[in-house]
Amino acid sequence: MSGEVLFTALVLAVGLERVAELVVSQRNAAWSIARGGVESGRGHYPFMVVLHTGLLAGALVEVWLRRPDTAPVLVWGMLLLVAASQALRWWCIATLGRQWNTRVIVVPGSPRVTGGPYRWLSHPNYVAVVVEGLALPLVHSAWITAVVFTVLNGFLLTTRMRVEDAALARLA
Repeated sequence: MSGEVLFTALVLAVGLERVAELVVSQRNAAWSIARGGVESGRGHYPFMVVLHTGLLAGALVEVWLRRPDTAPVLVWGMLLLVAASQALRWWCIATLGRQWNTRVIVVPGSPRVTGGPYRWLSHPNYVAVVVEGLALPLVHSAWITAVVFTVLNGFLLTTRMRVEDAALARLA
């Protein structure tokens, strides 16, 4: 089986993981809204969806059109980082429980979560996003996608973290 086919299977698996995230997110968002949750930052959310979809599509297009050579050490190292980013992401989701969703929805009166990875970082999920955004395309040397996603994601995360911090500050 060719490297391109294996890479496509990996990207499709990550895409299915994203679908699972969206199912959890929609359920949790509905739970939050039913309890008076207030959404912030609606304006940047469509860009986030396009950017994350673009990461998956861009990596596939780049690999199939450019057909870059891969180095086994890079492949295995990047696969390890992709797996670690998925583990961190799901640790964040499990730690936040019903409070986790892909939008910024805060239920007034809810306690701020300070356990799990939130003991050490304010935004550990974004560490997972940054690592995955670099590592996933680099599994098959799709460096253009990795760079473009990382730069655009840097701008997005600046806005996103500001919105989240402001929303969380209203909990206090």
